[in-house]
Amino acid sequence: MTDVQRATFRVALTADFYDEDGNPKFDDLGLGVFEDSDGVEVTQFGEHLPEMTPDQLAGCAGVVVLTPQVTASSLSNCNELLAIGRFGVGYDSVDVNACSDRDVLAMITAGAVDRPVAEATIGWMIALTHHMLPKDRMVRTGQWDDRTQYMGCELRDRTLGIIGLGGIGQKLVSLLQGFGMQQPIAFDPFVPASVIEELGVRSVTLDELLTTADFASVHCPLNEQTRGLIGANELAKMKPDSYLLNTARGGIVDERALFDALQNKRIAGAAFDCFEVEPVTEPHRFGELDNVILAPHSIAWTAELFRDIGRTACQSMLDLSHGKRPAGVLNPELLERASFRAKWSRITGIAEESLG
Repeated sequence: MTDVQRATFRVALTADFYDEDGNPKFDDLGLGVFEDSDGVEVTQFGEHLPEMTPDQLAGCAGVVVLTPQVTASSLSNCNELLAIGRFGVGYDSVDVNACSDRDVLAMITAGAVDRPVAEATIGWMIALTHHMLPKDRMVRTGQWDDRTQYMGCELRDRTLGIIGLGGIGQKLVSLLQGFGMQQPIAFDPFVPASVIEELGVRSVTLDELLTTADFASVHCPLNEQTRGLIGANELAKMKPDSYLLNTARGGIVDERALFDALQNKRIAGAAFDCFEVEPVTEPHRFGELDNVILAPHSIAWTAELFRDIGRTACQSMLDLSHGKRPAGVLNPELLERASFRAKWSRITGIAEESLG
C-alpha cells in the first residue's frame, strides 16, 4: 500500500490567543514551525468560549488550546479531529478519558515551561524572605522607620521541599545549586529512586517535607489524588517561619485553610499563582495580607516561555501531519489502537504501515 493524496491538515488556535481585532496577544506563538511545511493550514476560532463546542472543532485536525475546557460534550462530533494540544503542561481542563474514547490524542508541551516556572519560584522565594513588597510600600508611604520590623533571611542554609518532582521541580533543584542551601527534599511517589538520587535530592513523605522544609513548593498536577492535598492538617505541620509556594494549580491547596494560617501567622508567608476559582475578577481576600505575593496565573509568562511552548505545541501537530509520533502525549495507547491509526491515515493521507 502506498501513500494516497495528502489532505490539508488544519490546525486551529483557540480565540483567546488573539485580541478583538484578531491580532495575536503574544509576540511569538511558535507558528514559524509551520512556515516551510506544505499541507498544514493554521486558523483560529472565531470566538472565545469557556468550553469548546463541537462546532468550533468542525474541520480541524488539531487544536492548540490556551484556556477553554475540553469536555466529552466538546468532542461529541469530532470524526476529523486527531489531536488536542494544551498550551502548557497542566491538563485538568482537558477530559483525557473523553479524548481517548473519541480517538483523539491529548498532548501537553512537556519541558517547555520548566525554566521560567523554576525561575519565578526562586524569585518568589527571595521576595518573600527579603520582604520586598512591604519594604517597597514603606518607601511609597513614607514609613521609613518601619524597616526594623522586617528583618529578612537568606536562602543560604535553608531547606527546599518540592511537592511533585517533575520537570519543573528538577529544574528548580538545578538552578538553586549556587545558593548554598541544604540538600533539597521531595515528595513524589511516581519519580524513580534513581532519578531522585541522581539529582541529589532526598525522598521523603509529605509529612516529613512539611515539618522540615523552609520552603514547600507545589509542582504537582491537579487530579483526584492531589485535590485538597494541602489542607488545615498539613499546614499545621509547617514551621512558623516557613513559606508555601504554589505555581501548579488552584485546588491543590485549601484556600480557606491557607488564609487562616497566614492571617494568624502560623506560617511566615506564601506566594501563589493559581486559585480555586479563576479568573479572579474582584479583589481577592488574600490581598488583605502583607505576607502574601499573588499573581494572576501568569507569574512565569515570558516571551521565551510562549515561544518555547508554541514551538513545542506546533511541532507536535507538524509531526502528526507527517505521520510521526509526537511528544507529550497523555494517552499514548492510542498510537497503537487500530481505530486511531486508521483515522490518522485517513486524515493525513499516509499509509498506516508508514505511520510512526
